[in-house]
Amino acid sequence: MGPPPSPDRVRTSRLDFWLARGAVACIAGLQLLVVNDLSLGPRWLAPALEVALLVPLTTITAWNQGRARRATTDAHWAEIHHFHRRIRRLAVVLTALVTVANTAALAALVRALLNGKAAGGSTLLVDALNIWGTNVIIFALWFWTTDRGGAALRGHPRAQDPDFLFPQMTMAQDDARARFVPGFVDYLFVAFTNATAFSPTDTLPLTARAKLLMMTEALISLLTVALVAARAVNILA
Repeated sequence: MGPPPSPDRVRTSRLDFWLARGAVACIAGLQLLVVNDLSLGPRWLAPALEVALLVPLTTITAWNQGRARRATTDAHWAEIHHFHRRIRRLAVVLTALVTVANTAALAALVRALLNGKAAGGSTLLVDALNIWGTNVIIFALWFWTTDRGGAALRGHPRAQDPDFLFPQMTMAQDDARARFVPGFVDYLFVAFTNATAFSPTDTLPLTARAKLLMMTEALISLLTVALVAARAVNILA
């Protein structure tokens, strides 16, 4: 039969997986709520593609989590982590899709603001807030997907080095703190604070890809906020 499953095999909470999947559904909903015509193609196209990828991704994740609960041998765990890597690739594709859709919406928003072609200033402000919030969720997904090789592999003995230094990782390494594995809410908080402060706050990027992701998010956030401020001044003037 082999050794029983080690608690170090999977240390990411199942709830965190569902929060990440729910974040994609939230993005699809926000895209449908955009007031002006800022999407690539029909308004429903990007959300439909995202849901079309989300459904099998969610199904496969639930199936693999069920197998992990029943795993008893090293061979079982090797196969589970093999599927984890495939799931992560699909998650990266899905995250890239929502990134492209939101970036296209931001570009269309910039053109509308510069050309003054929007139906009304207030609707553009609502759409800008929508794009900003969507951007926060998207980069939470990027952080979640990339840190230490992905969500499912963060607790694996051969996981990659961390991309982010969380405060819990700097504390005295007692049993509880030494086993700290960031959850989706931790990455959402990092994305939110980076989008509002335009810089790291309590969590620091350690790798080049983490720094590039945070730079990109801060740049998009700064651009969106600057456009909103400029438009608001014009409306109130």
